[in-house]
Amino acid sequence: MLGRYIRHQVAPMEFHIDCDAATPDIGVIEGAILDHDPAAVVDLDAAGQMVRLSTWLESPQLLELLAGAGWAIQPDRIAQLPSVCCGGCGG
Repeated sequence: MLGRYIRHQVAPMEFHIDCDAATPDIGVIEGAILDHDPAAVVDLDAAGQMVRLSTWLESPQLLELLAGAGWAIQPDRIAQLPSVCCGGCGG
Protein backbone atom coordinates (compact mmCIF):
# COMPACT_ATOMS: atom_id res chain seq x y z
CA MET A 1 0.00 0.00 0.00
CA LEU A 2 2.83 2.44 0.68
CA GLY A 3 3.79 2.41 -2.98
CA ARG A 4 0.61 4.30 -3.83
CA TYR A 5 1.72 7.35 -1.84
CA ILE A 6 4.78 8.75 -3.50
CA ARG A 7 6.17 11.98 -2.12
CA HIS A 8 7.70 14.14 -4.79
CA GLN A 9 11.07 15.56 -3.82
CA VAL A 10 10.83 19.25 -4.65
CA ALA A 11 13.17 21.70 -2.98
CA PRO A 12 11.78 24.98 -1.72
CA MET A 13 13.30 27.95 -3.45
CA GLU A 14 14.05 31.50 -2.47
CA PHE A 15 13.66 34.28 -5.00
CA HIS A 16 14.56 37.97 -4.92
CA ILE A 17 12.97 40.54 -7.22
CA ASP A 18 14.00 44.20 -7.20
CA CYS A 19 11.07 46.57 -6.79
CA ASP A 20 10.22 49.12 -9.45
CA ALA A 21 7.54 51.75 -10.07
CA ALA A 22 5.07 49.04 -11.17
CA THR A 23 5.49 46.84 -8.08
CA PRO A 24 2.05 46.31 -6.53
CA ASP A 25 1.41 46.40 -2.79
CA ILE A 26 3.15 43.48 -1.06
CA GLY A 27 -0.27 42.25 0.13
CA VAL A 28 -1.40 41.82 -3.48
CA ILE A 29 1.72 39.82 -4.31
CA GLU A 30 1.39 37.74 -1.16
CA GLY A 31 -2.26 36.95 -1.89
CA ALA A 32 -1.46 35.77 -5.41
CA ILE A 33 1.34 33.50 -4.21
CA LEU A 34 -0.43 32.12 -1.12
CA ASP A 35 -3.42 31.08 -3.24
CA HIS A 36 -1.09 28.56 -4.91
CA ASP A 37 1.39 27.84 -2.10
CA PRO A 38 -0.14 28.40 1.35
CA ALA A 39 3.25 27.76 2.99
CA ALA A 40 5.05 30.47 0.99
CA VAL A 41 6.72 33.41 2.70
CA VAL A 42 6.51 36.77 0.94
CA ASP A 43 8.05 39.97 2.30
CA LEU A 44 10.06 43.07 1.55
CA ASP A 45 13.65 43.57 2.59
CA ALA A 46 14.29 46.14 5.33
CA ALA A 47 14.86 48.93 2.81
CA GLY A 48 11.68 48.11 0.90
CA GLN A 49 13.70 47.71 -2.29
CA MET A 50 13.33 43.97 -2.90
CA VAL A 51 10.55 41.39 -2.73
CA ARG A 52 11.69 38.13 -1.16
CA LEU A 53 9.79 34.90 -1.84
CA SER A 54 10.26 31.44 -0.37
CA THR A 55 8.04 28.95 -2.15
CA TRP A 56 7.65 25.54 -3.75
CA LEU A 57 6.65 27.30 -6.97
CA GLU A 58 9.13 27.57 -9.80
CA SER A 59 10.14 30.69 -11.68
CA PRO A 60 7.73 30.26 -14.66
CA GLN A 61 4.80 29.86 -12.26
CA LEU A 62 5.89 32.94 -10.33
CA LEU A 63 6.04 35.00 -13.52
CA GLU A 64 2.49 33.99 -14.37
CA LEU A 65 1.16 34.69 -10.86
CA LEU A 66 2.94 38.04 -10.62
CA ALA A 67 1.57 39.08 -14.02
CA GLY A 68 -1.91 38.13 -12.81
CA ALA A 69 -1.33 40.33 -9.76
CA GLY A 70 -0.49 43.28 -12.03
CA TRP A 71 3.29 43.01 -12.02
CA ALA A 72 4.46 41.69 -15.39
CA ILE A 73 8.23 41.32 -15.26
CA GLN A 74 10.88 39.73 -17.45
CA PRO A 75 12.33 36.36 -16.35
CA ASP A 76 15.78 37.86 -15.79
CA ARG A 77 14.34 40.05 -13.01
CA ILE A 78 13.86 36.99 -10.78
CA ALA A 79 17.02 35.95 -8.95
CA GLN A 80 16.81 32.41 -7.59
CA LEU A 81 18.95 31.76 -4.54
CA PRO A 82 20.17 28.39 -3.31
CA SER A 83 17.85 26.77 -0.79
CA VAL A 84 18.61 27.38 2.87
CA CYS A 85 16.09 24.76 3.99
CA CYS A 86 17.42 22.53 6.76
CA GLY A 87 14.46 20.13 6.48
CA GLY A 88 13.72 20.56 10.18
CA CYS A 89 10.08 21.45 9.64
CA GLY A 90 9.52 18.40 7.46
CA GLY A 91 9.59 20.38 4.22
